[in-house]
Amino acid sequence: MSRLRRISLWRAAAPVALLCAGLLFATSASNARGTDLRPSRNTTLAGLVEEQSRRSAELARHAASLRSDIDDLQSQQGTIDPTLQKRLKDLSRQVGTTPLTGRGLTVTLKDAPKEVVQDNPDIDADWLVIHQQDIQAVVNALWAGGADAISIQGHRIISTTGIKCVGNSVVLHGVPYLPPYRISAIGDRARLQKALDTSKYIDNLKDYVVRFQLGYQVKSEVAIAMPAYVGTLDLEFATVPPTPTPSSR
Repeated sequence: MSRLRRISLWRAAAPVALLCAGLLFATSASNARGTDLRPSRNTTLAGLVEEQSRRSAELARHAASLRSDIDDLQSQQGTIDPTLQKRLKDLSRQVGTTPLTGRGLTVTLKDAPKEVVQDNPDIDADWLVIHQQDIQAVVNALWAGGADAISIQGHRIISTTGIKCVGNSVVLHGVPYLPPYRISAIGDRARLQKALDTSKYIDNLKDYVVRFQLGYQVKSEVAIAMPAYVGTLDLEFATVPPTPTPSSR
Protein backbone atom coordinates (compact mmCIF):
# COMPACT_ATOMS: atom_id res chain seq x y z
CA MET A 1 0.00 0.00 0.00
CA SER A 2 2.83 2.41 0.87
CA ARG A 3 4.56 1.58 -2.46
CA LEU A 4 1.43 2.55 -4.38
CA ARG A 5 1.22 5.80 -2.40
CA ARG A 6 4.84 6.68 -3.27
CA ILE A 7 4.15 6.04 -6.98
CA SER A 8 1.05 8.20 -6.94
CA LEU A 9 2.90 11.00 -5.19
CA TRP A 10 5.66 10.87 -7.81
CA ARG A 11 3.11 10.98 -10.61
CA ALA A 12 1.56 14.06 -9.04
CA ALA A 13 4.87 15.82 -8.35
CA ALA A 14 6.47 15.20 -11.75
CA PRO A 15 4.16 17.51 -13.75
CA VAL A 16 4.62 20.26 -11.15
CA ALA A 17 8.42 19.98 -11.39
CA LEU A 18 8.30 20.06 -15.18
CA LEU A 19 6.04 23.10 -15.07
CA CYS A 20 8.46 24.96 -12.75
CA ALA A 21 11.39 24.08 -14.98
CA GLY A 22 9.52 25.41 -18.00
CA LEU A 23 8.80 28.67 -16.18
CA LEU A 24 12.50 29.04 -15.30
CA PHE A 25 13.58 28.50 -18.90
CA ALA A 26 11.00 30.98 -20.15
CA THR A 27 12.08 33.58 -17.60
CA SER A 28 15.76 33.13 -18.51
CA ALA A 29 15.02 33.48 -22.19
CA SER A 30 12.98 36.62 -21.57
CA ASN A 31 15.70 38.23 -19.45
CA ALA A 32 18.49 37.28 -21.83
CA ARG A 33 16.61 38.53 -24.90
CA GLY A 34 18.72 36.38 -27.16
CA THR A 35 22.08 36.94 -25.41
CA ASP A 36 24.19 34.63 -23.31
CA LEU A 37 23.51 35.14 -19.59
CA ARG A 38 27.03 34.03 -18.65
CA PRO A 39 29.00 37.22 -17.94
CA SER A 40 32.28 35.70 -19.09
CA ARG A 41 31.04 35.86 -22.68
CA ASN A 42 30.00 39.52 -22.65
CA THR A 43 32.36 41.17 -20.17
CA THR A 44 35.78 40.04 -21.34
CA LEU A 45 38.72 42.29 -20.58
CA ALA A 46 39.27 43.08 -24.25
CA GLY A 47 35.64 44.12 -24.63
CA LEU A 48 35.78 46.35 -21.56
CA VAL A 49 39.00 47.95 -22.77
CA GLU A 50 37.54 48.66 -26.20
CA GLU A 51 34.38 50.13 -24.69
CA GLN A 52 36.32 52.41 -22.33
CA SER A 53 38.62 53.47 -25.16
CA ARG A 54 35.66 54.41 -27.36
CA ARG A 55 34.07 56.37 -24.54
CA SER A 56 37.34 58.17 -23.80
CA ALA A 57 37.74 59.06 -27.48
CA GLU A 58 34.23 60.50 -27.58
CA LEU A 59 34.86 62.61 -24.47
CA ALA A 60 38.20 63.78 -25.86
CA ARG A 61 36.56 64.89 -29.11
CA HIS A 62 33.91 66.73 -27.14
CA ALA A 63 36.56 68.45 -25.01
CA ALA A 64 38.49 69.48 -28.13
CA SER A 65 35.30 70.91 -29.62
CA LEU A 66 34.66 72.95 -26.48
CA ARG A 67 38.24 74.25 -26.52
CA SER A 68 37.77 75.34 -30.12
CA ASP A 69 34.59 77.20 -29.16
CA ILE A 70 36.42 78.92 -26.32
CA ASP A 71 39.24 79.98 -28.66
CA ASP A 72 36.70 81.41 -31.11
CA LEU A 73 34.96 83.37 -28.37
CA GLN A 74 38.26 84.72 -27.09
CA SER A 75 39.28 85.85 -30.57
CA GLN A 76 36.04 87.79 -30.86
CA GLN A 77 36.89 89.85 -27.78
CA GLY A 78 39.54 91.83 -29.62
CA THR A 79 42.92 91.46 -31.26
CA ILE A 80 45.81 89.98 -29.31
CA ASP A 81 49.23 91.55 -29.29
CA PRO A 82 51.31 89.75 -31.98
CA THR A 83 54.22 89.22 -29.59
CA LEU A 84 51.93 87.67 -26.99
CA GLN A 85 50.19 85.60 -29.66
CA LYS A 86 53.52 84.16 -30.82
CA ARG A 87 54.50 83.45 -27.24
CA LEU A 88 51.22 81.58 -26.65
CA LYS A 89 51.75 79.59 -29.84
CA ASP A 90 55.27 78.60 -28.82
CA LEU A 91 54.13 77.57 -25.35
CA SER A 92 51.24 75.59 -26.79
CA ARG A 93 53.67 73.70 -29.01
CA GLN A 94 55.98 72.97 -26.08
CA VAL A 95 53.14 71.84 -23.83
CA GLY A 96 51.68 69.63 -26.56
CA THR A 97 48.26 71.19 -27.09
CA THR A 98 48.77 71.71 -30.84
CA PRO A 99 49.14 68.99 -33.51
CA LEU A 100 52.59 68.31 -34.92
CA THR A 101 53.92 66.47 -37.97
CA GLY A 102 57.48 65.38 -38.62
CA ARG A 103 60.02 62.60 -38.95
CA GLY A 104 60.69 60.22 -36.11
CA LEU A 105 60.55 56.67 -34.77
CA THR A 106 57.86 54.23 -33.67
CA VAL A 107 58.64 51.62 -31.02
CA THR A 108 56.29 48.62 -30.76
CA LEU A 109 56.24 46.47 -27.61
CA LYS A 110 54.46 43.11 -27.38
CA ASP A 111 53.93 40.34 -24.84
CA ALA A 112 55.55 36.96 -25.42
CA PRO A 113 53.79 34.74 -28.00
CA LYS A 114 51.18 32.28 -26.70
CA GLU A 115 53.30 29.27 -27.59
CA VAL A 116 56.11 30.56 -25.35
CA VAL A 117 53.67 30.90 -22.46
CA GLN A 118 52.28 27.41 -23.09
CA ASP A 119 55.70 25.80 -23.43
CA ASN A 120 57.02 27.37 -20.20
CA PRO A 121 54.32 26.85 -17.53
CA ASP A 122 56.87 27.09 -14.70
CA ILE A 123 58.16 30.56 -15.69
CA ASP A 124 56.86 33.55 -13.75
CA ALA A 125 54.07 35.06 -15.86
CA ASP A 126 55.36 38.57 -15.09
CA TRP A 127 58.46 37.83 -17.18
CA LEU A 128 56.35 37.21 -20.28
CA VAL A 129 54.43 40.49 -20.50
CA ILE A 130 55.20 44.16 -21.10
CA HIS A 131 55.00 46.27 -17.95
CA GLN A 132 54.58 49.96 -17.29
CA GLN A 133 58.30 50.31 -16.54
CA ASP A 134 59.09 49.01 -20.03
CA ILE A 135 56.87 51.65 -21.63
CA GLN A 136 58.27 54.32 -19.31
CA ALA A 137 61.83 53.30 -20.22
CA VAL A 138 61.10 53.81 -23.92
CA VAL A 139 59.31 57.13 -23.32
CA ASN A 140 62.09 58.44 -21.06
CA ALA A 141 64.76 57.46 -23.59
CA LEU A 142 62.88 59.24 -26.39
CA TRP A 143 62.53 62.40 -24.28
CA ALA A 144 66.25 62.18 -23.51
CA GLY A 145 66.91 61.86 -27.24
CA GLY A 146 65.31 65.24 -27.84
CA ALA A 147 61.83 64.17 -28.94
CA ASP A 148 59.60 67.11 -29.85
CA ALA A 149 56.42 65.11 -29.25
CA ILE A 150 55.47 61.58 -28.16
CA SER A 151 52.28 59.56 -28.45
CA ILE A 152 51.24 56.18 -27.03
CA GLN A 153 48.55 54.21 -28.84
CA GLY A 154 47.99 57.29 -30.99
CA HIS A 155 47.31 59.57 -28.01
CA ARG A 156 49.62 62.52 -27.33
CA ILE A 157 51.35 62.48 -23.97
CA ILE A 158 52.86 65.40 -22.08
CA SER A 159 55.26 65.83 -19.18
CA THR A 160 52.55 65.18 -16.57
CA THR A 161 51.20 61.99 -18.20
CA GLY A 162 51.19 59.00 -15.87
CA ILE A 163 51.54 55.40 -17.07
CA LYS A 164 50.47 52.52 -14.82
CA CYS A 165 49.54 48.85 -15.01
CA VAL A 166 46.12 47.54 -13.99
CA GLY A 167 45.95 43.77 -14.37
CA ASN A 168 47.41 42.87 -17.75
CA SER A 169 46.54 46.23 -19.33
CA VAL A 170 48.23 49.62 -19.20
CA VAL A 171 46.20 52.67 -18.18
CA LEU A 172 46.91 55.97 -19.92
CA HIS A 173 44.92 59.10 -19.01
CA GLY A 174 42.47 56.87 -17.18
CA VAL A 175 41.84 54.57 -20.17
CA PRO A 176 43.09 50.92 -20.26
CA TYR A 177 44.93 49.64 -23.35
CA LEU A 178 46.03 46.17 -24.36
CA PRO A 179 49.24 45.25 -26.24
CA PRO A 180 50.80 45.71 -28.69
CA TYR A 181 51.89 49.14 -27.42
CA ARG A 182 52.97 51.63 -30.09
CA ILE A 183 55.08 54.57 -28.94
CA SER A 184 55.82 57.21 -31.58
CA ALA A 185 58.19 60.15 -31.28
CA ILE A 186 58.89 63.12 -33.56
CA GLY A 187 62.48 64.32 -33.64
CA ASP A 188 65.95 63.68 -35.01
CA ARG A 189 65.87 59.98 -35.83
CA ALA A 190 69.59 59.40 -35.25
CA ARG A 191 69.47 61.02 -31.81
CA LEU A 192 66.30 59.13 -30.88
CA GLN A 193 67.81 55.80 -31.96
CA LYS A 194 71.03 56.49 -30.06
CA ALA A 195 69.05 57.28 -26.91
CA LEU A 196 67.22 53.96 -27.21
CA ASP A 197 70.46 52.06 -27.84
CA THR A 198 72.27 53.55 -24.84
CA SER A 199 69.47 53.19 -22.28
CA LYS A 200 70.40 50.66 -19.59
CA TYR A 201 66.71 50.13 -18.80
CA ILE A 202 66.00 49.14 -22.40
CA ASP A 203 69.06 46.87 -22.30
CA ASN A 204 67.34 45.02 -19.47
CA LEU A 205 64.15 44.76 -21.56
CA LYS A 206 66.16 43.37 -24.48
CA ASP A 207 67.37 40.52 -22.25
CA TYR A 208 63.75 39.38 -21.94
CA VAL A 209 63.26 39.93 -25.66
CA VAL A 210 66.02 37.40 -26.31
CA ARG A 211 65.07 34.93 -23.59
CA PHE A 212 61.26 34.97 -23.86
CA GLN A 213 60.58 36.54 -27.28
CA LEU A 214 58.96 39.71 -25.97
CA GLY A 215 58.30 42.08 -28.86
CA TYR A 216 60.61 45.09 -29.30
CA GLN A 217 60.69 46.71 -32.74
CA VAL A 218 61.91 50.15 -33.82
CA LYS A 219 60.68 51.57 -37.11
CA SER A 220 61.92 54.74 -38.81
CA GLU A 221 59.08 57.03 -39.88
CA VAL A 222 59.23 59.63 -42.67
CA ALA A 223 56.15 61.48 -41.42
CA ILE A 224 54.28 61.07 -38.15
CA ALA A 225 51.03 63.00 -37.68
CA MET A 226 50.94 63.67 -33.95
CA PRO A 227 47.57 64.78 -32.52
CA ALA A 228 47.24 67.50 -29.93
CA TYR A 229 46.95 66.57 -26.27
CA VAL A 230 43.27 66.71 -25.33
CA GLY A 231 43.31 65.83 -21.62
CA THR A 232 43.18 68.08 -18.61
CA LEU A 233 46.15 70.32 -17.84
CA ASP A 234 45.30 70.64 -14.15
CA LEU A 235 47.99 69.28 -11.85
CA GLU A 236 46.98 66.89 -9.09
CA PHE A 237 49.40 66.23 -6.29
CA ALA A 238 49.53 64.80 -2.81
CA THR A 239 49.75 67.05 0.22
CA VAL A 240 51.10 66.36 3.69
CA PRO A 241 48.32 66.54 6.29
CA PRO A 242 48.86 68.91 9.24
CA THR A 243 50.42 67.40 12.33
CA PRO A 244 47.62 66.53 14.76
CA THR A 245 47.74 68.38 18.06
CA PRO A 246 47.51 66.29 21.22
CA SER A 247 44.03 66.43 22.72
CA SER A 248 43.70 67.68 26.29
CA ARG A 249 42.09 65.47 28.88
